[in-house]
Amino acid sequence: MHAPLLFWHGWVKIDGPTTAHVKAKILTLANAASQCLGTALVRNDCWSFLKGGFTLNSASETSVLYFQTASPNASTISIRSASLQPFSPEQWNQHREDRIQLNRKRFVNVHVADSNGSRVVGAKVAVHQITRDFPFGSAISRTILGNKLYQEWFNKRFNAAVFENELKWYATEPYPGKEDYTVADQLLQFVQANDAVARGHNIFWEDPKYTPAWVKNLTGSQLRAAVSGRIESLLSRYKGDFVHWDVSNEMLHFDFYENRLGGNATVDFFDTAKRADPLATLFLNDFNVVEVCDDLSSSADSYVSRLRQLADGGVTFEGIGLEGHFGKPNIPYVRAVLDKLGTLRLPIWLTEIDISSSFDPKTQAAYLEEVLREGFAHPSVDGIMLWTAMDTNASCYQMCLTNQNFTNLPAGDVVDKLLGEWQTKETLGTTNDRGSFNFSAFLGEYKLSVTYLNLTAEGTFSLAHSDDTKHINIRLSPSC
Repeated sequence: MHAPLLFWHGWVKIDGPTTAHVKAKILTLANAASQCLGTALVRNDCWSFLKGGFTLNSASETSVLYFQTASPNASTISIRSASLQPFSPEQWNQHREDRIQLNRKRFVNVHVADSNGSRVVGAKVAVHQITRDFPFGSAISRTILGNKLYQEWFNKRFNAAVFENELKWYATEPYPGKEDYTVADQLLQFVQANDAVARGHNIFWEDPKYTPAWVKNLTGSQLRAAVSGRIESLLSRYKGDFVHWDVSNEMLHFDFYENRLGGNATVDFFDTAKRADPLATLFLNDFNVVEVCDDLSSSADSYVSRLRQLADGGVTFEGIGLEGHFGKPNIPYVRAVLDKLGTLRLPIWLTEIDISSSFDPKTQAAYLEEVLREGFAHPSVDGIMLWTAMDTNASCYQMCLTNQNFTNLPAGDVVDKLLGEWQTKETLGTTNDRGSFNFSAFLGEYKLSVTYLNLTAEGTFSLAHSDDTKHINIRLSPSC
């Protein structure tokens, strides 16, 4: 019997401090191991909603659910209207499939008539998907330039790309005033030549470890001039080229610029970036939001709180970036976080998905599959990027999809399997007694061919998200 996946939710309140993080944890009695299943930023004057989940190691183990807070002043944690709901793996997967049908696919009805408008029964219909609507891509680096095998392998799979390091400030301006966009330009040319979309990563990285050395020595007006120059240089050069910009990277964990320039620094970054490239969607981006439950700096509520803080400063937010550098993923927790952030009705992108290299390749692949299936099925996720750029020595940050000969590793096989599942197979059929042919297809661009006797009609159509059935009317007429 497979171990169940469990979803917990309830309302939580504390006595004592105005606000404090509360964790819900599960303790397995057999081995005294505990894991965090959810967090909430809880208030003392109202009830806060806490949602999370976990997977039991076996269907019969005994566990204890408990709550804790790190606040020394919280004397009581109160719980009400709590619910713990188990799902079998089959039920969980069926829920994913139902969501995919609802959010990633659409019903199509092809109506075929003759030149007189009469329905045609028995016409042969062939449908072929040309492009996928859902952005699914990977990081790339300079190593793909000039490498035909790598380029062919990449283009066969992905319709989106992000540069691993080549747009970061330390790469484009390692010394003050010495800008070099040569490699970034070449990568962009490669992406655009293959009709992929490009994410801009990143304008500012809040971690001082990755701030250019010369920038760390600046203060006050000098630093303000430098950051203004950075935005102007980067976005004026690439205006309209990148669909997204990660304006502030890892801002929940670090605050280099606000520490130096004041609390409105990030607000200014967003305002300046929006003026420089109005069509780009501007993102925050951080790690450990969906990956783990114990990092309170980047809990879902911490992310929401940061968004609201910046919104109070006048920022209009457009996108939520979740990096997704996973160890062993807690899939019910991933869904709970996506559900909570999804209530903001902003596009969510999983921006840097990989699985820790501490696992063997087969385990990496199994964990990757679960994360990708969960992300693709969630209605609030608008795109997925893998952090799998290959370096010159055929290594990757944590996880590679292929070896140096471009033979798939287990994780690459998972990607190919899922891409095959998430694309409409060649669809062939015959119109019924009403002159119609019905099918369900993934969103994207399609070729359509209808044949009856010696008459043929061909065309293209696109499927965008809608709850309504797409109706296509085909008129078969003899050629003159």
